[in-house]
Amino acid sequence: MSGKRPTILAIGAAVQDVFLSHSDEFEPKPDKPLHVQVMELEMGGKADVNKIDFSTGGGATNAAVTFARQNLHAIFMGTIGHDPAGKAVLDDLDKEGVDTRFVSYSDKLNTGYSVLLLAPNGERSILTYRGASTKYLIKNFNLDDVEADWLYVSTMTGNMNVLDHIFHQARQKGIKVFFNPGKGELKQPQLLKGLLEDVDVLSLNKEEAQQIVHGETSEELVRHLLHYVGVAIVSDGPDGVVASDGQVIIKAGMYRDVKVIDRTGAGDAFGSGFLSQWALGKSLKESIIFASANSTSVVTKIGAKAGILHADTKLHDMPLTETKF
Repeated sequence: MSGKRPTILAIGAAVQDVFLSHSDEFEPKPDKPLHVQVMELEMGGKADVNKIDFSTGGGATNAAVTFARQNLHAIFMGTIGHDPAGKAVLDDLDKEGVDTRFVSYSDKLNTGYSVLLLAPNGERSILTYRGASTKYLIKNFNLDDVEADWLYVSTMTGNMNVLDHIFHQARQKGIKVFFNPGKGELKQPQLLKGLLEDVDVLSLNKEEAQQIVHGETSEELVRHLLHYVGVAIVSDGPDGVVASDGQVIIKAGMYRDVKVIDRTGAGDAFGSGFLSQWALGKSLKESIIFASANSTSVVTKIGAKAGILHADTKLHDMPLTETKF
């Protein structure tokens, strides 16, 4: 595929998102811990909501849109239902120019669906029906007919058999793998470590990384993860991110201080933003800067896709250091 724009296949979930906001019931309670300060709804009562927004999400569809907006050949592989939510997912991807020929359908389950109760500070409570979005069957995730340079794989709800099948096929076909595992995979650390031999880039937050390797700081965790993968990225919320390819170590802070409207999709925007540049041959530093900018932009809009950056976006410098490994 030399001389062509890189092709990236995003594998994982697709859902319909409905955001409910501008409600007095969703005001944060600052005197309480974060996990209980957003929402206290009375059973049997009614809460007025003054704004509703429809969007589509799921880590893989969000990533595919990043790749498409960066003028890469983006393909989505995932499962949806025969329903309006599934049509909304396909309509969004078609509008963005994402290749959807590898989409599969469930005859028994509806498309994944989430209702997000959005607080004014960007935090949210989510009611999720996972449905078809997380029912992964090996027959629906076959790479035999896939021609791609990279796979972007988000969580597959701990279905290690399907992940092993996908990664094994990718290695046989010479396709590189970017992996952002989720809770289901992290609950099985030994099996997860076994999968990492086929992974080229691994992206985690600090708490997730500590479930795989030992380390107190993000840099320690990155150094230990490099025993398993070629590139390791560990993020730590407002404390920024540490990344290394075994040659240099990048330590980056926040790209820009912005008013957070909705945090949905921020992690997807970071991971896919990184890969969109890394696949083009950009440096680790350049890839981290774009990843941070993409994530920052996404949290300024409602929904996981609205703020994803386009290829002509001008970037600025950010707090960042680069040292030899």
